[in-house]
Amino acid sequence: MFIEYLQHLIYGYYPYLAGTVFLVGSLLRFDYGQYTWKTGSSQMLSSKNMRLASNVFHIGILVIFFGHLFGMLTPHWIYAPFISAGAKQIVAIVIGGIAGVMVLIGGGMLLYRRLYNPRVKASSSTMDTLILAILVLQAALGVTTVFFSLGHLDGAMMLTLASWAQAIVFFSGGAADYMADVAWIYKIHVFLGLTIILLFPFSRLVHVWSIPFGYVTRRYQLVRKRG
Repeated sequence: MFIEYLQHLIYGYYPYLAGTVFLVGSLLRFDYGQYTWKTGSSQMLSSKNMRLASNVFHIGILVIFFGHLFGMLTPHWIYAPFISAGAKQIVAIVIGGIAGVMVLIGGGMLLYRRLYNPRVKASSSTMDTLILAILVLQAALGVTTVFFSLGHLDGAMMLTLASWAQAIVFFSGGAADYMADVAWIYKIHVFLGLTIILLFPFSRLVHVWSIPFGYVTRRYQLVRKRG
């Protein structure tokens, strides 16, 4: 009885709590904390391996984000005529596995830098280090799920998790029931993902709202030396 209650709490109600904090917290952060709305780059403090680690980390994160966004929220009937669930899962395993390893490597390098570089550590907040550590841990869990997924390549587990995500996003009801028979590794992975969403407004992750699309369309500027 307690396990069933906990399951509904975590996978039925917690997503909406995390989503509400994510949206409301981001708006409040933008209104009342605009001077904190930044990446807080520490490259000037120490640039050793910074560019490599940051690029590898961010590319991996972007691939994982959009892969989960479209992979989890696209109804099966849309892609069923073109690709089977099993084939889609294999694609997800390959691409997601590579991206996960990239996040592990890049994020691990950045985390090591924050923990053991004195100058960077001194300028890092507790949340800076915590959110980066959680992202690295989440990537490790994601890579671990690959080995579990190799045991059932029919795509059934992927469809179950997608059904849960779609039930949450589209307010279908009964979302937690989809998680009843899901392996523990997926449950932890989902829970940690929701926790990242919950912590989003309180961390430097808010800078993703400020993607500089204007750089693509703005006019080229000429800078000339005086006299």
